[in-house]
Amino acid sequence: MALRNTLFRPCPPLAAFLLVTLLLAMAATAAQTEDAQFLSVIDGDSLVLEIGGRSREVRLIGIDAPEHGQEYGIQARCEAMRLCYGQPLRVEYDKRRKDRYGRLLAYVYTGDKLLNAEMVRAGLALAVRYEPNVRHEDALREAELEARARRRGFWTHGGLKQTPAEWRKRHPRR
Repeated sequence: MALRNTLFRPCPPLAAFLLVTLLLAMAATAAQTEDAQFLSVIDGDSLVLEIGGRSREVRLIGIDAPEHGQEYGIQARCEAMRLCYGQPLRVEYDKRRKDRYGRLLAYVYTGDKLLNAEMVRAGLALAVRYEPNVRHEDALREAELEARARRRGFWTHGGLKQTPAEWRKRHPRR
């Protein structure tokens, strides 16, 4: 009888709190990824994916690719298409899920490769910090250093004449 009482004592409040916190953290992490199906490419950093049976515009977190009409804009769009077309995709969310335009913000995986980093590694996008979504910032910075060192994409010529952000300011959408 004494053994039974020691085995089935109620958890101290702190232990119960820690257990619940751990379980909630595990559930939140698991809920931050979803399978997706490729539908189309808008540009080198924006895709249209089917997620949960709905067509959604997805902006790739942590990168900025040349725009349509900008130097390397077509190459960036084509590279995103090449990497995604016919591939099973998975989206991973960070702290903020939507931008001011209502697009989903995500890291997109093609198999085990992070598309966001692959675009930067190809020299067809810049690594850009967008707080609070910085989970893969180090990987994106490393990919940019590799692209520069190996002179890939626009780094073949030392970089872009204007960053995509500068280009957008000079060419506002109507």
